[in-house]
Amino acid sequence: MISELDPTEFYKCKPLLVQRGLLESKAAIEGTHSDRIFVDDPMSPASGFIWLGSNNGFIFIGNEENAGFNSQLNHHFNTVIKPDANSMGLTGFEAIGDHPKWNKTIKNVFGENLKGYKQKVYELEKDHYIQRHEPLVDQGYETVKFTKSVLENNGSGTYRNIEFLQSKVSQFWPSFDKFLQHGLGNMVVYTNEIVSICFSGVVAGNVHGIDIETLPQHQGKKLAQKGAHAFVQDCLESEITPYWDCMEINEPSVSVAEKLGFRNKLNYMWYRVPFE
Repeated sequence: MISELDPTEFYKCKPLLVQRGLLESKAAIEGTHSDRIFVDDPMSPASGFIWLGSNNGFIFIGNEENAGFNSQLNHHFNTVIKPDANSMGLTGFEAIGDHPKWNKTIKNVFGENLKGYKQKVYELEKDHYIQRHEPLVDQGYETVKFTKSVLENNGSGTYRNIEFLQSKVSQFWPSFDKFLQHGLGNMVVYTNEIVSICFSGVVAGNVHGIDIETLPQHQGKKLAQKGAHAFVQDCLESEITPYWDCMEINEPSVSVAEKLGFRNKLNYMWYRVPFE
């Protein structure tokens, strides 16, 4: 029977992770974010899956050939996971393997005709950073660091669309204090409006996964690049490794990463699975 672990038991899943696995898996085991973990055996798990607290998907970990676990997955997702997911407006989910051998199992369990999408993962080493590509932006745009007063929208500077920033941070972190304890962030501001943000969406050890977003009306002005440079500089000054994860077909995101000096470290597949 598939069981949900209490967060105090997440450490039991550490042996299930592979060395070149996903950052989100490591972060979940460390308990940094508000993830949930389900396993085959709560005392000595051999296989399991992580429901990312950001609702960005489910990562399958451990033994992909665990027949007893695999045979229960469809029923568990449609009877236990589906009601919670539906209450959040989700009609399906992203299935991801922490290692490539899960790809075959995911299709065997959830359907051979699932559409797969390729993701590219980049990391940036200090010696590879290309600062000369940092863009100049139009006059009036200012880069500001995330602080407690910024997130709470008090003090000397307040922003009329603070909910844009607050909702993004809350998507990945259980509290602002938790983010400030573990994460970093910068935003680009224009006339008291937050127009672009770049911050630690996921953290495991000294590796910070980047989440970045620019308001549609301000896109095309290299603000994402500007924010990414500020974020990367903060990371490298603190001996933090920036981590960039994007779809292979997202050419603008790939271009920004490579202009900064990020190197492709691994690729993986994710599959869109509708609930029955």
